[in-house]
Amino acid sequence: MRKAPLYSRSPRQASEPSPSPAVDEPTPPKPAVVAPRKRGVWRERIAWATVGLLLVLLGAFSTRTFAPSGPPLTQKDIDTAVRRSLEKEPLPSAYAKAYDAIAPSVVRVEGDDEVDDAPAPPAGKGKKRPEAEESPHGKHATGTGVVIVDNGTILTNLHVISGSKRLKVTFADGSESAASIVGIQPENDLAVLRAQTIPDDLQAATMRSTGDLNPGDEVIAVGYPFGIGPSVSGGVVSGLKREFRSPQGQRKLTNLIQFDAAANPGNSGGPLVTMDGSVVGIVTAILNPTEARTFIGIGFAVPIENAAAAAGMPPF
Repeated sequence: MRKAPLYSRSPRQASEPSPSPAVDEPTPPKPAVVAPRKRGVWRERIAWATVGLLLVLLGAFSTRTFAPSGPPLTQKDIDTAVRRSLEKEPLPSAYAKAYDAIAPSVVRVEGDDEVDDAPAPPAGKGKKRPEAEESPHGKHATGTGVVIVDNGTILTNLHVISGSKRLKVTFADGSESAASIVGIQPENDLAVLRAQTIPDDLQAATMRSTGDLNPGDEVIAVGYPFGIGPSVSGGVVSGLKREFRSPQGQRKLTNLIQFDAAANPGNSGGPLVTMDGSVVGIVTAILNPTEARTFIGIGFAVPIENAAAAAGMPPF
């Protein structure tokens, strides 16, 4: 009987490790498995987001394009809206703006009845000077002036202060001061006064050349007609380079501005003002062939170029 072999002669497979019961060798760690990046998923998401955004924009455009619009605005609609706005907050008129600009520079001029040898325009011997303006308050003269230099230099008409020994001016803030004559220009019926005391915040008027003044331009006259004021009246320039001779024929003025803003005795010496608040003339006379000496629609002012020269200021 043949015995089975105690060991095999066939070679041991390489994949089968030799058993080693005595020593336990450590099992090597398995390499980490890294999941591949899902680039395709992100690209897909971005693509869908882009498509969604385009659909939203397309919907908004379609809604605006095809939605029914309201009726078109008419001129009546616009006028109604403007009228409602102005009713809530009305705008000041151009006259009001011009007055606000000149008001701080306008003064009241008064002189008493005492006569000295103050310069005066020619008058008939023994006759009362027709140009002097009577005041309801018993003064010999009541007129208007305008501050042209903030040191208290004031322009007025010569006939306003003619024959007065003492002069007083009242400023826009109500303060009063004695004044003296520092210059005259009889050919233009102008006088320059200097106040002895002035307000701390005295404001001089802005003067403007008459070179670009035209008939039809809007103007205001500011003054103290019949001692009432300050009063403002509005109108237009009626003409340029006019001549005026007083009804008594005592004197003739030339190169005058004709205007139709109301002016009466007491307005003399006050400013004629454009809509930008600038002085272009000094109110000097009104035309009325009757004895009433009231305004009938024609007034005259000396151009500010002449008035500035009377004050020794350089021409424009």
